[in-house]
Amino acid sequence: MPAPLTPDQSPDPTQNRATPAPAARAAETTRDNPWPLRRLTENIKIYVDRMSPLWVEGQVVEYKPRPGTRMAFFVLRDVETDTSMTVSAFPDVLDHAGPGFDEGARVVTRVKPVFWERRGTLNLRAAEVHLQGLGDLLARIEQLRRTLDAEGLFSADRKVPLPFLPRVVGLVCGRNAKAKDDVIVNASARWPGIRFEVREVAVQGQYAVREVSAAMLDLDSLPEVDVIVVARGGGSVEDLLPFSEEVLVRAAAAVRTPLVSAIGHEGDAPLLDLVADYRASTPTDAARRIVPDRARELEGLAHAVSRMRAAVGNRLMTERSHLALLEGRPVLQRPTAVIDQHLAVVDSLAMRLGQSLARRLGEERTDLARAQATLTAISPQATLERGYAMLRTPSGALVRSATDVRKGDLLEGILAHGRLVAQVFGATPGEERTTSGPGATRDGDALVDGDRATAPGPTAPTPTPNQETTHE
Repeated sequence: MPAPLTPDQSPDPTQNRATPAPAARAAETTRDNPWPLRRLTENIKIYVDRMSPLWVEGQVVEYKPRPGTRMAFFVLRDVETDTSMTVSAFPDVLDHAGPGFDEGARVVTRVKPVFWERRGTLNLRAAEVHLQGLGDLLARIEQLRRTLDAEGLFSADRKVPLPFLPRVVGLVCGRNAKAKDDVIVNASARWPGIRFEVREVAVQGQYAVREVSAAMLDLDSLPEVDVIVVARGGGSVEDLLPFSEEVLVRAAAAVRTPLVSAIGHEGDAPLLDLVADYRASTPTDAARRIVPDRARELEGLAHAVSRMRAAVGNRLMTERSHLALLEGRPVLQRPTAVIDQHLAVVDSLAMRLGQSLARRLGEERTDLARAQATLTAISPQATLERGYAMLRTPSGALVRSATDVRKGDLLEGILAHGRLVAQVFGATPGEERTTSGPGATRDGDALVDGDRATAPGPTAPTPTPNQETTHE
């Protein structure tokens, strides 16, 4: 590296008198005589190259092994303050460090500061790396993870399902961050017209915890917000540390609205991912998760409608087939066929009933005629028809014996046709005799038939001279 030029070393003194020579020292620069940027980087490199190798202590916060590369890089962070530098080393140097060299490891390394002129960056070149145990920072995060897990903040029972189609999506992201566009553009492409309530805050640095926590609680207080997304693009482990702070994690646990964590990339795992209701690998993945795909939903709806129509058509065809089978049955072709057999039975029973009634009526008529004949034969009227008569005293008693009347008594005579009144002029008691008939008779007395008595008819004895009969 050539030494800085002095005014007396200028190749063209005439030109030096017209144009001021560059300042020899940084303190001699002015607005009219500034250093070119390359002059500054050259001097910085000279100063850095003069530094001797030294031992430094720190914690590995970012390390991505890249097999096959000629140089390995990792980020070394101070164990107490927010200070970090990039360290480069040959792969064999890290191999000698042992298998415990990884993110979170605490190391002591012998380095030489290196300044890159073109990029204007200061890095460290490691010649030796020795492990000192697990880094305090990641150890603290691991202890916090165990504590919160024991409290149940990471339990699956606390997680609530995301809504199918939110009315408003709350978005917490960095200011003018690409993660904001990833979420809004991809979500709007899936479901046009979706509304967003955006809170742009610091997503790294000392203000990140406070601003992200306040934004989540603010969106949680809005009733129209149905889901909240906390999005941040990829970054180093150090950049993502605010999302593992206890204050922010507890604020996320207190949010009642479904929460989606879209922090970093697939390999990153801040504690916010564990307490959130859904962990998205990237902001784009979060956009796909919070809203459905309208085209796919319409396609599914059309498919469902098609299947429903096919099912209804098949059901109608089946029912028509069943109806045709029912209509083809004889019972529906001639509904009376069901009762024809019963009508035949009824007709047969009716005919038999009629025959039985006719036969019974005939028998009853015969019995009635026979009874009438018997009744006629034994009735008093039949006796009277044969010429007999019944005599009654004025008191209505039948005259059964000549001793029942005295001379001069008036008697009523009941004949087969008509009645008469007779006066007794005399009576001759007769000798009692028993007949073979149902009644008993005495000579000269009325005929007695059971309880009914009849007087002798034309065949009765002629009255004696002292008897007189008077007709009415």
